[in-house]
Amino acid sequence: MSLWELANPTLFMRLSGRMLPVLWVLAAATLATGLIWGFFGTPEEARQGASVKILFIHVPAAMMAINIYAMMFVTSLVWLIRRHHVSALAARAAAPVGATMTVLALLTGAFWGQPIWGAPWDWDPRLTSFFILFLFYLGYIALWAAIEDPDKAADLTSVLALVGSVFALLSRYAVNFWNQGLHQDATLSLDSRTNIDNAFWVPLLICIAGYFLLFLALLLVRTRTEIRARRLRALMLSGVH
Repeated sequence: MSLWELANPTLFMRLSGRMLPVLWVLAAATLATGLIWGFFGTPEEARQGASVKILFIHVPAAMMAINIYAMMFVTSLVWLIRRHHVSALAARAAAPVGATMTVLALLTGAFWGQPIWGAPWDWDPRLTSFFILFLFYLGYIALWAAIEDPDKAADLTSVLALVGSVFALLSRYAVNFWNQGLHQDATLSLDSRTNIDNAFWVPLLICIAGYFLLFLALLLVRTRTEIRARRLRALMLSGVH
């Protein structure tokens, strides 16, 4: 089956309805395994103590915040080029989830930073670009809500998503672009000098997988809701009750 066939709302609703129960079970099992292992089955770090375990919430949330915006970039581009309504609705459905992940990353980063840096916040390049990314999420959501015509709203929000993707990129690579700031190097890296200790590696990967599965489940639920809302609006405009 071609990926473009999923642009058919009827087919999307049928396939997503079959996938959702499996995704919910996998997400719950993976998250429970990763978080329990991470918080109760790993040692305290020599310098950071027990506070290091915030990484099992913070790192997956930060990764998802950036990658969800990347997903919005792709689906918005598909809408602008191919005019597939499901892609625009999927981008809209993903935005609140991405915004929530961004807030979670910022808050857990503040809790983690307080004992390590001595302050919950610093205008570090990565932190600043991450905060701006959150503002783009809010602007995207507000723009959808402010425009009544759904196609016009999809056009304008897609352009905003393309612009905001710059800050998603900066959030990911700010430490590499600017060799300054308090934020540590990448937690997951091919460089053994900066990569996380092996004791935390596997449970962190499981947590990341759990966050990803949770996002997929929430994305399908919200996209299905957006499709139903669009159908309802079309019925109301046509005078069918």
